[in-house]
Amino acid sequence: MITVLGLGRMGSAIAGAFVKSGYSTTVWNRSGGKAEPLVARGAERAGSVADAVTASDILVVCVLDYAALYEVLDPVRGQLAGKVLVNLTSGLPSEARAASDWARECGLRYLDGAVLAVPPAVGQPQTQLFYAGDQQVFRECEPLLGALGSSVYFGADPGSAANFDLALLGILWATLTSALQGFALVGSGKRLLPFAESWLTNVVLPSIRGAARQVDSGEYGNSVSTVSLNAAGLAKMVEAGREQGIAIDLMVPVKEFLDKRVAQGFGADSLASMFEVIRNPGAPTGAPPPGEPAPRR
Repeated sequence: MITVLGLGRMGSAIAGAFVKSGYSTTVWNRSGGKAEPLVARGAERAGSVADAVTASDILVVCVLDYAALYEVLDPVRGQLAGKVLVNLTSGLPSEARAASDWARECGLRYLDGAVLAVPPAVGQPQTQLFYAGDQQVFRECEPLLGALGSSVYFGADPGSAANFDLALLGILWATLTSALQGFALVGSGKRLLPFAESWLTNVVLPSIRGAARQVDSGEYGNSVSTVSLNAAGLAKMVEAGREQGIAIDLMVPVKEFLDKRVAQGFGADSLASMFEVIRNPGAPTGAPPPGEPAPRR
């Protein structure tokens, strides 16, 4: 048996996936009405958190935030010892680590997780879920968690799943908002879309792959797309936005990062060297001393 606490859109999708896979599933939500569709499909509704916790040894929680997690489970902490808590609540890596410590104090075995999908995609094979924390718990629960999608385990550090989740969300947000900037620049999403799809496939994704290799090696030289070249190009985009009267707020910070890297004396390096500015935002500007090679790390 499994208990799912929290029946917002994501929590309902999670519980629904367990029910669909044939698992005996108990559900609870602060507002009981959200349980009705799941009960109609075969889930058992718990009348209280205490009843929900008693019903199963595996508790899956998906609530608004970590404060809500504690608010729900603290009143029944005396009933938690020996149970497994799989926390699919979104949050910070530091919050995940703190929750792991709290769970240990309660006698819980803890696994922190992140769902990399919108609710309708939960349960589909291509949907990824990241997990971190107690490895033995992950191994024991992996068949069960397979009902939600493809499981990836990131290690004993409870904060690592949240960290990877946020890293990928950052790529989504930056890419999508940049696409919206482009739509605004040309005045149409439909007209730009086919070119954007080709650009992302044939230029952007290979550039990301190349940047990943350069970041890990620390070698940013021998590039045909340098920081200086991109700084000049982005300056033109900012100016074009001003001329057309659209917001340039998204691009100005990127231009400032490029300008900072140029001022540090690395204008001839590849665009991937921007990693050094992002990783060390407080590093002083200025070119390396004459005759000394530019440091890569």
